[in-house]
Amino acid sequence: MAQIFDKGTLLALKVGAFIALLILISSILAWRWAIDYPNAMNAPVNQPVPFSHKHHVNDDGIDCRYCHASVENAASAGMPASEVCMNCHSQLFKDAPMLAPVRNSVAHNVPLQWTRVHDLPDFVYFDHSVHVSHGVACQSCHGRVDTMPLTSQVHSLQMQWCLDCHRHPQNKLVTPDKIFTMQSTEIKTSATDQSQIAKRYHLPDKIRLTDCSSCHR
Repeated sequence: MAQIFDKGTLLALKVGAFIALLILISSILAWRWAIDYPNAMNAPVNQPVPFSHKHHVNDDGIDCRYCHASVENAASAGMPASEVCMNCHSQLFKDAPMLAPVRNSVAHNVPLQWTRVHDLPDFVYFDHSVHVSHGVACQSCHGRVDTMPLTSQVHSLQMQWCLDCHRHPQNKLVTPDKIFTMQSTEIKTSATDQSQIAKRYHLPDKIRLTDCSSCHR
């Protein structure tokens, strides 16, 4: 039986079908992302211990770096070992039922399994130390954690959100004394301070800041 289509037409049909399949899969993934992703924002996730940043930061005045000790010199901000918690809780609320997982963690030398609140995709590289050393305040990404009884995500962390800052970083940065303090209002840098901040932190040019390889390695 003679072929209806010649080889060139068959190839075009196969390529077209493959492209259509990719578009369909991409559309489904985008749709699922659009449905699921907003649910993660402003909604606390279950943790082994109901840790309150509001109590520890706002009420007790504990600095971010006491628990997130590597935030200034490593890509990861770091999570405190249970022994760090027990520095205080061996004396304060030492028999509280909610702290039983912490006591068990220390007793059996098994780290607590915290659930990440800000969980970027594996194809995104983020370095806390670079951002902190260049004047990005904690609340710029994490929001006012000092008002959160339970920690939740307040920003989308999507690429466009990151690029908005990378394209105009001098509008978002603060002086070193304000990086770890929570501001009562949204961080805004005056026009007179923007050029000084850019010089202070030796910011790369916008081409480097928005280059794909900066975040996707």
